[in-house]
Amino acid sequence: MRLFELLSFQHIMLYLFPALIFIVVFALFLGFSHFRGKDSEKQVHEIIERFPDGIEGRNAPFPMAMTLTIAGTLVWGFLYIWFTGILGVKI
Repeated sequence: MRLFELLSFQHIMLYLFPALIFIVVFALFLGFSHFRGKDSEKQVHEIIERFPDGIEGRNAPFPMAMTLTIAGTLVWGFLYIWFTGILGVKI
């Protein structure tokens, strides 16, 4: 019998695999920040807004690494809550 329920195999897997997957995905996206299309270079350099203090706004694409990291975090959180509820594990 363990003293703490957080030492179970399921919790270790829930902590280990998302961390390893995040490391791999983050390493891949260091080289590829967004999908490149026909107008990607034009969008990155074209200034569409000018704000005070010299701040310039561009229509650059949102980085894919950030999109997938946010989406993965939301999916993992939802599935963690879902499976914890189904399996009845005490947190």
